[in-house]
Amino acid sequence: MTHPQSPPTLPHQQTDTLLKIENLKVYFPIMQGILLQRRTGWVKAVDGLNFTIQRGETLGLVGESGCGKSTTGRAILQMERPTEGKVHFEDQDLTTLQGETLRQMRRRMQMIFQDPYASLNPKMTVGNIVAEPIEVFELASGNAKRNRVQHLLEVVGLSPEFIHRYPHEFSGGQRQRIVIARALAVNPDFIVCDEPIAALDVSIQAQVVNLMQSLQQEFGLTYLFIAHDLSVVRHISDRIAVMYLGKIVELADRVSLYENPLHPYTQALLSAVPIPDPVVEATRERIVLQGDVPSPTNPPKGCRFHTRCPIAVEACRHDPEPEFRDVGNQHYVACHLVESA
Repeated sequence: MTHPQSPPTLPHQQTDTLLKIENLKVYFPIMQGILLQRRTGWVKAVDGLNFTIQRGETLGLVGESGCGKSTTGRAILQMERPTEGKVHFEDQDLTTLQGETLRQMRRRMQMIFQDPYASLNPKMTVGNIVAEPIEVFELASGNAKRNRVQHLLEVVGLSPEFIHRYPHEFSGGQRQRIVIARALAVNPDFIVCDEPIAALDVSIQAQVVNLMQSLQQEFGLTYLFIAHDLSVVRHISDRIAVMYLGKIVELADRVSLYENPLHPYTQALLSAVPIPDPVVEATRERIVLQGDVPSPTNPPKGCRFHTRCPIAVEACRHDPEPEFRDVGNQHYVACHLVESA
């Protein structure tokens, strides 16, 4: 299998790096045939990512459906084994770990899934669901385990008396709080939040986001927050990465990204975010992208966004992929038309 040229490793000014992702790729084979199957191509879900996540920060990851956001989160946790690249968690490369060593590392990394209805076993009580990871890693037993489960339910805003109830007895927001309690049960350092509020009512979303922020402060957590709602990402994130067709096209702190988006794709996404002021909303320019996202099995040559970009030029179509580079003040962009500061 051949791979495109890897982009340079993304530097960062801060030194307290918890996660460092280098040239991360996740390719899924396309197989044809019934009896004698053969590979006819690859789905390039994640195609060469380089970024860091600092201890205690929240990195937001945004983009359209199918761009590779969730696969990125799963690959970091080794739920999907990367095709290529490295995932450094402190001084450990997770891609080299297997068996018991990897299992022990998973205690420090957890995931909050998008759908709380599907991520809870309907046959288990809430107490057993939250206690399961405690039992797996042998962190407590007996009364100590029960007390910890009750404390975790209190921490996420639920009554300790709920330990004997089943998931179907709770609302969507309450179920997601149970999922969060389960993730906290093993005292993790890092949590991948895979669109944790997408399946919730709008009235409940803000409560869950505020809960996650307070828990981050209380427990010193580090988040990768995956979402498609840019207003929520702006509220919770310290830095934001914008992903398109398996690549990160822009990464900056939230103020720089929202006040001065440089990549045309980022500008289009932000132009679709509603503004509460009806006067501003009625007069601002909307950028409507034409066409569909190309197939990750055969991404366009040159800049991957050129087939939908409203300002694309010949260089975008025929030159090699634009380099993901710092254009000033730790603002990274992959675009031929953006000049460095």
